Amino acid sequence: MKSDIEIAQEAIMLNVKDVAAKIGVSEDDLELYGKYKAKFSEHLYDKCKDNEDAKLVLVTAINPTPAGEGKTTISVGLTEALCELGKNAIVALREPSLGPCFGMKGGAAGGGYSQLVPMEDLNLHFTGDFHAITSANNLLAAMLDNHIQHGNALNIDPKRITWKRCMDINDRALRNIVIGMGGKADGVMREDHFIITVASEIMAILCLSEDMKDLKKRLGMIVVAYNSNGKPVTADDLKATGAMSALLKDAIKPNLIQTLSGNPAIIHGGPFANIAHGCNSVRATKMAMKLGDIVITEAGFGADLGAEKFFDIKCRLSGLKPDAVVLVATVKALKYNGGVAKSELGQENLKALAKGIVNLDKHIENIKKYGVPIIVTLNSFVTDTEAEYEFIRKHCEDAQCEFALANVWKDGGKGGIDLAQKVLNTLATKPSDFAPLYELELSVEEKIETIAREIYGAVGVTYSDVAKKSIAELDSLGFKNMPVCMAKTQYSLSDNPNLLGRPRDFTIDIREVYINAGAGFVVAITGKILTMPGLPKVPAAEGIDFDCETDKITGLF
Repeated sequence: MKSDIEIAQEAIMLNVKDVAAKIGVSEDDLELYGKYKAKFSEHLYDKCKDNEDAKLVLVTAINPTPAGEGKTTISVGLTEALCELGKNAIVALREPSLGPCFGMKGGAAGGGYSQLVPMEDLNLHFTGDFHAITSANNLLAAMLDNHIQHGNALNIDPKRITWKRCMDINDRALRNIVIGMGGKADGVMREDHFIITVASEIMAILCLSEDMKDLKKRLGMIVVAYNSNGKPVTADDLKATGAMSALLKDAIKPNLIQTLSGNPAIIHGGPFANIAHGCNSVRATKMAMKLGDIVITEAGFGADLGAEKFFDIKCRLSGLKPDAVVLVATVKALKYNGGVAKSELGQENLKALAKGIVNLDKHIENIKKYGVPIIVTLNSFVTDTEAEYEFIRKHCEDAQCEFALANVWKDGGKGGIDLAQKVLNTLATKPSDFAPLYELELSVEEKIETIAREIYGAVGVTYSDVAKKSIAELDSLGFKNMPVCMAKTQYSLSDNPNLLGRPRDFTIDIREVYINAGAGFVVAITGKILTMPGLPKVPAAEGIDFDCETDKITGLF
């Protein structure tokens, strides 16, 4: 079979104006970025806000493995299948980060015959949203250091600066740096840090803001440092809010592209789920829900991260209520969780499958805690066997859980018909009784411990002295009644990436806690999770090229 990029480059795309027309959007409400990309106008939502809300389906997955689970592939394929059945379905997803694209994970446009196009544009610069977020983030950092350089009227404690610079590339050498070296005119020398753009609070703010007014309010609330009296210093205090807003005036508008079959895809925002809240923007989701009948959206990494944050942060803060969840697994991933090496995952192994399926069981249990109906789907691989499919099917049916096999990678929408029908049946017959996992009135520690115990399966939580001090300070400053965004490895239910399957008798270690006041949540850093990833020994960037003869990009996946 052809590579993903070969399939994407052979696609005959519709003009984006024609894609928009399928969902009743006229050219007047598009801001065109060439023939195949567009942003929605700022006024479109006001025109359709009285439309009935679509059904909202979340696609999530078991813990990811090196074999790949294909969550985006399923999201796109399910949308294509629903459209094949005559439904007005829209997929609303995140934008890819350049970090994984040039690192080891690859892009985020789906795969095979279940892709979004133009694939190269989406995976690289797209419409410039991430560049705008990076610029706004670093403008705030520059204004902070400039304020200190010119007299420090706000009495900022240089040892208590919390705002970090960012870039959308994996670069471990920038995790811990020293700035201001040189002469007096070169700034105040201090330790500084970089994070990846998708971990920036500005990314989270963009994705949680209802409109430009809400965005400006949230940007102004960003805590960048503390003064010598221990009081927070904000972006408003630095008079940086207006300029940041100007940089983000276009980035806040959702983007429209298409699937391989020319169906609409609304793509916007891209926070990582292991270090941020991992969901596309509230604006994009709500826009899709006013333009379609069924909206398929996605939360990053495993359900212990992406789905938990979708439910407890995005839905809680926006008022969204999901109607169903599609939980993606693969035979390979379940065998990997059962102890099979990556090199042997193509061989039938029912014993390992039986051992590793406990990971799927835990995620099913977790989603049921939120009161949302579940459909388990297997993303099919050519090395899978019928015996393995039957084992998983029976296991799900014994657990009274809907099950569907999806062949969307190979067959596009036609390969997702069974899944689409299961989703439609669930939406018609199983009402959602969604509720978040915890109440906001709980203490920060109680919320952390509820997530650790109920979602991860931990027996307890330990806190570093720094984390304990930070929690007490946040409480005293009035930041207690907010949801918690857990930063944790995606590879395990625990905070140890080597504990596969369904680990038991482990504790979650909280090493750092801080406030994202503008985004509206408290961040808890667990284990050894990093907010600036590094490149692998052989990064994917080595295989990416531009062919001057054909004017095509090669090597993207």
